[in-house]
Amino acid sequence: MHPLLGNILVVDDDEAVRHMLSHLLTREGYLVHSAASGREALDSLDKAPTDIVLCDVRMKGMDGLELLDKILELKPDMTVILMSAYGSVDQALEAIKRGAYDYISKPFKKDEVLFCLRKAEERERLRRENRRLRDRLGQDMGMGEFVGQSPQMQQVFRTLRKIAEYKTTVLITGESGTGKELAARSIHNLSSRRNGEFVAVNCGAIPAALLESELFGHRKGAFTHATRDKKGLFEEAHEGTLFLDEIGELPIQLQVKLLRVLQEGTIRRLGDTRLIEIDVRIVAATSRDLAAMVQEGTFRKDLYYRLAVLPVHMPPLRDHIEDVPLLVHYFLEHMGRQLGKQITSVHPAAMRILMEHDWPGNVRQLQNVVQHALVMAEGDELRIEDLPGPLQKRSRETKDFGLRIDGLSIKKNGKALERILIRRALEQTKGNRTRAAKLLEISHRALLYKIREYGLDRSEDENH
Repeated sequence: MHPLLGNILVVDDDEAVRHMLSHLLTREGYLVHSAASGREALDSLDKAPTDIVLCDVRMKGMDGLELLDKILELKPDMTVILMSAYGSVDQALEAIKRGAYDYISKPFKKDEVLFCLRKAEERERLRRENRRLRDRLGQDMGMGEFVGQSPQMQQVFRTLRKIAEYKTTVLITGESGTGKELAARSIHNLSSRRNGEFVAVNCGAIPAALLESELFGHRKGAFTHATRDKKGLFEEAHEGTLFLDEIGELPIQLQVKLLRVLQEGTIRRLGDTRLIEIDVRIVAATSRDLAAMVQEGTFRKDLYYRLAVLPVHMPPLRDHIEDVPLLVHYFLEHMGRQLGKQITSVHPAAMRILMEHDWPGNVRQLQNVVQHALVMAEGDELRIEDLPGPLQKRSRETKDFGLRIDGLSIKKNGKALERILIRRALEQTKGNRTRAAKLLEISHRALLYKIREYGLDRSEDENH
């Protein structure tokens, strides 16, 4: 079985290197063709299907950097990996800034070459899988705006699909900006109620004196200025879904009335004696700890248990930070169309800042940052200077030298510190992983594993 990216073009003016790599990669199942110069490589790209270009930096005539520019001009999505001797690592790093995917130091070992190729394959697999998932969820399952490959978000998707068809009440919890309303809309769109109305109300945004009328409606003359009959939101959501956001802000007297609606399936307008039957699926959401509010006596226990029959928790962005690149590119694509701007790439340094931020405002905050950057960007690449000022000024030498403290867990914070030290070692050795492993006093194999585990390959090299 051939690898996902099966066609490789090896470009090097050293015949021995071309022969060695062709032999190695062919044995691993790749389809390999080679070129002895930049000109020959460009001709080959026109004639033979190519997934990856493996190219030396220093060549006679057209060097690797010039060839890289021409390849990306012709084929912007091409995966180009540079090969460089120790003395030309700076050139390789410059190439990455200009769009190369990665580089391999000469003399290289078989495992290093194969690991780099496997990493490129994994990136491409994630791209294709995310496009497939987004298309499938958007077209067939009603979750096209949800983006995420992390285990946490995949679990959210599975839960939403399982509970969508039931009329049972759902309680969505999570911090502000995590996408609770989006989850509620997905439940509605995935259900048989999708042709009914999805009605949303923020219980904390409407004064308590008006909220009851908004929810239940009123008869003419029920109170001052009630000059006509008015349907409430429960009636508007009949045979559909009513989303009660920030349910923790619901006054106690309305909690009693909501409980009665859930128990009996009927409502009564203000000023009316007639009961109205309704068929509504209730989805509630909160950023507060309702269980603690029950203990304090500010939220009814019986209502809490009625609401929390099917709980869904939206994780904070800091807990699935590996989804940041997917979210960034999603926002760039969709908001770019709205703003009439096209950003095709993100500079690795800018992406690293986005990956290392705490995101207290979660996905909503990230969306706002990307929108700001879109407006400020002048070219087709999002760069550090396009980000809001506070992110530009963020320094890894402050705030516990870039370590994000997560409670008092040694296990969690130990991993965060390990990630910081590995990144520092790679920067200090200009990406030479063998020397970085020696500085870190771990084996080369262990370093490669940890680079992949902590997503440092993606956060440092992601440029598409």
